[in-house]
Amino acid sequence: MPFVVRDRVKETTTTTGQGTITLLGAATGFQSFSAIGNANNTYYTIAGQTGSEWEVGIGTYTASGTTLSRDTVLASSAGGTTKTNFSAGTKDVFVTYPAAYASFAAAGAVTENYTTFTGTYTLTSGKNGFSVGPITIASGSSFTVPSGQRWLVV
Repeated sequence: MPFVVRDRVKETTTTTGQGTITLLGAATGFQSFSAIGNANNTYYTIAGQTGSEWEVGIGTYTASGTTLSRDTVLASSAGGTTKTNFSAGTKDVFVTYPAAYASFAAAGAVTENYTTFTGTYTLTSGKNGFSVGPITIASGSSFTVPSGQRWLVV
């Protein structure tokens, strides 16, 4: 199942508890999770329209029954990676790009050319090092991109 992220995907749900979310249709001005495609994975956020319940994670969209499973919780109002036990009420469910998975470079922070690659890469000596989440690459250091992944060095 491919991993898919799309812009402006937002629906609502009234699902309670910690299980699979039943989606109720696209919010006005947005597209539905069907844009993700059946059996595909995506990042999601579920946020109560009232109160302080929320969850960010990775889920799988299923067209039959229009559901979103909550496969991996990245952060939640329940604390850490614990699934939120949602109470009654309407919640927004939307595709997001979690901060913990974001990668960016501040102006002048990394001075390599834009390069996508797999395999082993050496950051040119004398250039600035950089961090990607918990990974820090020092100037002049080599690192290997895991099989099946591609990295962008800017």
